[in-house]
Amino acid sequence: MNTHPEFRAPQGSTLVDCTHDRHADQILAIFNDAIATSTALYDYKPRPREAMQGWFQAKLQGGFPVVGLENEAGELMAFASYGTFRAWPAYKYSVEHSVYVDARFRGRGLGEALMCELIGRARAHGVHVLIGGIDAANQGSIRLHEKLGFQHAGTIREAGFKFGRWLDLAFYQLTLDTPDNPVDG
Repeated sequence: MNTHPEFRAPQGSTLVDCTHDRHADQILAIFNDAIATSTALYDYKPRPREAMQGWFQAKLQGGFPVVGLENEAGELMAFASYGTFRAWPAYKYSVEHSVYVDARFRGRGLGEALMCELIGRARAHGVHVLIGGIDAANQGSIRLHEKLGFQHAGTIREAGFKFGRWLDLAFYQLTLDTPDNPVDG
């Protein structure tokens, strides 16, 4: 049985279930900063505001959580979610997760806290494997995943091209002790 630290909201933060109406603009700003300044997302152009409607709708339809941490001012400092890993039925117990921290709030343990919350929710919903696709140069994210018990499951070399260079995509997985009674179909 895999164990992981229990969720604890870092000081000055509150855990929230994110909604389109309240958080779409803040999540979009975090996404677009990651697109413009990092290889956390293998995307070239900022996403338009309209993209958030479909993003939230997919999470709702799949029954997937979108959790965040807000500060006392109500600013979303970080968010995390998971969703479909691959669209074929036999993958129903596996999900791909993501966690993003606003650049202004990094180094406060927000990513770790949200990952602990996601792991707890995944276990409660009968998920068996959480999968993270991480740019292989993102040592901070890799360290976080390893700290939480994720294991390297493979790397696809030169899977992406951004900022004038080839990017390697590393996959990390955490295998949970759920579901209790998996079934075919």
